[in-house]
Amino acid sequence: MDKRHLGKTGLEVTMLGYGGIKLPNISEQEAAECLNLALDLGVNFIDTARNYRDSEEKIGKALHKRRDEFYIATKTSARDARTVEEQLGISLRNLQTDYIDIYQLHTVSNADTWEAVRAPGGAYEAALKAREEGKIGHIGVTIHRDKQVMKETIASGLFETIMVCYNPMDAEDVAGEILPLAKEANMGVIIMKPLSGGQLTQPKNSRIAGLGGPDAVIAGTLRSVMQNPHVDVVIPGMQAVAEVEENVAVAENFAPLSGQEHEELLRLIGQLSTEFRYGQVCLRCGYCQPCTVGIDIPAVFKAADMKRGYDEKLHYLASEVWESVEVKPEACVECEKCMEKCPAGINIPEQLKQAAALFAGL
Repeated sequence: MDKRHLGKTGLEVTMLGYGGIKLPNISEQEAAECLNLALDLGVNFIDTARNYRDSEEKIGKALHKRRDEFYIATKTSARDARTVEEQLGISLRNLQTDYIDIYQLHTVSNADTWEAVRAPGGAYEAALKAREEGKIGHIGVTIHRDKQVMKETIASGLFETIMVCYNPMDAEDVAGEILPLAKEANMGVIIMKPLSGGQLTQPKNSRIAGLGGPDAVIAGTLRSVMQNPHVDVVIPGMQAVAEVEENVAVAENFAPLSGQEHEELLRLIGQLSTEFRYGQVCLRCGYCQPCTVGIDIPAVFKAADMKRGYDEKLHYLASEVWESVEVKPEACVECEKCMEKCPAGINIPEQLKQAAALFAGL
């Protein structure tokens, strides 16, 4: 399995890491089997968090005798220094180690939290102290949705890694600007929810020629994320031996998707006929373009998804996207030519009307 340089940390990590978020769903024995198999197959990066219930404990019990074979990353949702110190102590005991490779400030996903963690007596202060004391090696941050906070954390130079959500749906819109900015700043880029929190895992028996693996959607999705040049490590949550084997096989045999494979992947995702994160139905593929009257359909749908799914504090992000759309959806003449090209089979004129209603009066 190929390894990648994790930004300024200097760590060489396997392109596939192990996401520990699902370990609480299985027994200690099952967790030990999955985790040990992952190491046996070459995975050298494991991610967890203090608030993933007993995930840290299961990792510690399963792997403490193999501690020199992998890098461990964990997270704290604490915002003040005192609580970080307490949680770090618990994490070290749970993981049965005296050293955590990457300690991440978790879900710093709005301006108030960003201000709190870097204020005097804040979480970053405790993380910095822990790094100086040798309890942790590197400091990272994880962020959902708020692109302005992402930009500010990258520009601050305080963090060595950033974890964001990214998959073919790109529900949080990080591919175009955030990932390149992080890479330019030499930050390690860790991708959470590469399978959209498990939503991109069906149909189980579908295949795409050349993708390999028993699940074409999973294999294609992981490859599409791994081939992004700004991505260092991808951490799907795994809770079964078969999942470990399948995901490792994708990484070991990794090759970028061809144009034909990418189109087929989008068609298969579209066939899931479901709402994804934040109520998203549009695949953001742009196949519906150009609109006969000039509507930027993917941008309209992105604004609507953000308006529906994001916290109210982040609705300004939806408004920014909406205001950038020069031709508003009310201009739709319902020619339905866009629908003929949509791999998800969306009733685009109807969705445009719903989007217009969401932003009425702005």
